[in-house]
Amino acid sequence: MSLEFILTSLIVVLLPGTGVIYTLAVGLGRGFRASTAAAIGCTFGIVPAAVASIIGLAALLHTSVLAFQVLKYFGVLYLFYMAWGIVRDGGAMEVDTDKSSGSYLKIAVTGTLINVLNPKLSLFFLAFLPQFLPTGTANAGGALVLLALAFMAMTFVVFIAYGACAALARDYVIRRPSVMAWIKRCFATAFGALGVKLAMAD
Repeated sequence: MSLEFILTSLIVVLLPGTGVIYTLAVGLGRGFRASTAAAIGCTFGIVPAAVASIIGLAALLHTSVLAFQVLKYFGVLYLFYMAWGIVRDGGAMEVDTDKSSGSYLKIAVTGTLINVLNPKLSLFFLAFLPQFLPTGTANAGGALVLLALAFMAMTFVVFIAYGACAALARDYVIRRPSVMAWIKRCFATAFGALGVKLAMAD
């Protein structure tokens, strides 16, 4: 597992996808414990996409380089789409101020479904993981499993941190809409930069 993989994964996890948005919203609206439940659910929701992608990748990497290139550029388009979705009015980063009570289990299940029902997550794994396989890897499937597990572990840790920060910053963010507008612009720029990086990857 390379340092480049670890650093790139952290950048990807830190960027605000649907799971991050949900965890932030729960943290801002209901506090840290609820955001922890959201983080658990979102992390668990990665499993189906990772399994489906790894099974396909193990065969894909031995059969068609062209197929991978096509899938990679779908991934690039998705990253640019996420950048646009963040900055547009009424987009993904609207703060949820709902304080209504709800069980932690329900919050976790919702977080799981957010990722399970997102087919673009599988496409992301297809475009992302193969870039970090060493040349001539004998057991591509096993190597991809380790990369996916490491990615999930980083996802969980980062989501917990996001939830904690959201809970602490709840009052500040809600009272200052301009702060959220600035955060949106920063995250959108990062998404665009990651899309360019992925487009240039071999």
